Formats: sequence, structure tokens, C-alpha cells
Amino acid sequence: MAATDKLTTIVSTKGQVILPSSIRRRREWKAGTRLTVEETSEGILLKPAPAFEATRPEEVFGVLAYRGKPKTLEEMDASVLTEARRRHDRD
Repeated sequence: MAATDKLTTIVSTKGQVILPSSIRRRREWKAGTRLTVEETSEGILLKPAPAFEATRPEEVFGVLAYRGKPKTLEEMDASVLTEARRRHDRD
């Protein structure tokens, strides 16, 4: 379907709108997909809703308390690599 092709749908008595299957497939929007609805000067914009609410670093710092000696970046990188290899070997 070309970007200029116009599709039509109908608003139900409950305010529901059916999105054409070609659009749902292209966007990979399956049943249960949460969408944000934004009114713009040109119409209504639908976008996938984020999986999690936005947070600021200060809201999550210290969530996982660690009581040991601080790790260096090199130690953290090595640990991540070790875990990635362990998971890959398991598959």
C-alpha cells in the first residue's frame, strides 16, 4: 500500500475505531497493544505506549543496594561478558 493511499474506518457507538489490518501488520500491533493518543493540529496521532513510565536517574539510584567495594568499569565489563558467555553456552 502506498503512503498516499487513504483508508477509511468508522467510529462505533462506544467510540471504538478499527485500524486496517495492513497497518496493524506493518506496525506489528497485535491485540492488546497499548497506544498513546495525541491530538495534533493535523489530526490524531497513535503511538505505541512505553512499556514503563519514564524515570529520572535520581528516582532509581540505590534501588539495588550494594555493600561491597565499588567495582571498576573494567570489572563490570568483565562480569557482563562472563554472564553473556554463560547464557550463550546454555542455549
